[in-house]
This record gives sequence, structure tokens and C-alpha cells, in this order.
Amino acid sequence: MKQPELGLKVAELRQIKGLTQEQLAETCEVSPRTIQRIESGEVDPRSFTINSLSKTLDFEFGINDLDNEGIWLAAMHLSSILCFLPVSLGVWAIKKKHSYKVDKQGKAALNFQFTILLGLFALGFCVMIAPILLLYANPEIDLGLPIGMMEIFLICFTVPLFPLGIYTFYQGIANTIRSLNDQEIRYPFSIKFVK
Repeated sequence: MKQPELGLKVAELRQIKGLTQEQLAETCEVSPRTIQRIESGEVDPRSFTINSLSKTLDFEFGINDLDNEGIWLAAMHLSSILCFLPVSLGVWAIKKKHSYKVDKQGKAALNFQFTILLGLFALGFCVMIAPILLLYANPEIDLGLPIGMMEIFLICFTVPLFPLGIYTFYQGIANTIRSLNDQEIRYPFSIKFVK
């Protein structure tokens, strides 16, 4: 892993573990200034320091898997098109300790997919339950329409699917392109399930 991603990941992991820069420096047997400079991206740490950071923060900084990083990032973002969670979840779970970008962008892609799936389940649940509740409340309901209640609810379910499908398709393609061009990815309206 190279700077500035390395420094950002060190700072993130240090904060997750509840360590101060001084405590991390003491554990890794380096000066607090060294930790500050690593976190700010000013220096590339020596191999001893990388090994110490890896042990202390339980992250494999020394592994450099940047040759295939673009493929993994593209796979995660493109799987968002179909909300195919196994791809994103598998890549993120296996590669998150090898790449800061895969870790960060994988969380964003997973959060987006979980949010879309939650919306689909809620919509499907409403479509299945609403007709049952209406028929239970008034079994002889007649709207005077040439189509039945079930058809109305199926239409109400399928109409929102088109804009949702276009939105997920756009987000998957756009974030794949942003990721491969080293731009910041954006998944608006995502609920943070994975932090």
C-alpha cells in the first residue's frame, strides 16, 4: 500500500482501536512524530515500522496487490447494477486487508446494495400485504375498474422498479468509471450498514 492511502488507513485503524498517536508510537517503538508523518502522508514508513503497524493494527500493510486493484474495484461497483451482493461481499471480505481503496469503496458499494435491497423488500412486502389487508377488511370491494385489485398492486410494484433500475445501473457504471479514474465515488441515499 502506498501513500496517501497508507496514512489514511493507519489513522482510521488507530481510531477504531481507540489508540492515540502516542500510544501507537510506543507500541510500534517509533516516535509520535513518525506516526504523525505517516498518517499525514509525508513519509513512506520503513519495513520495520510497516511490520509493527501491521501487528498492532491487525492489517496487512506490506501486501501490495495494486496490480489487480482496478479489477476488484470494478467488480464491486458493477455488481451494484444487479445488487448482486455475493460479488461485492466476497471481494470486500477477502481484499479489504490488502487495499485501502477496496476497503473504503467496498463498504460504500455494500451499503448501496443493502439500501436498494431493503427498498425492494419493503416495496414487495407492501405489494403482497396491501391486497390481503384490503380483501380482509372488505372482501366485496369493487372499484368499478376493468382490472382487479391484484393487477393494480402489481402495476404499483413494477412502476417504481424502472426508475430504481435505471438509478442502480447509472450508479454502478458511474462509480466504476470514477473508481478507475481515481476520482471519489458517490452512492447518494445509501444507509450506512457497514461502517
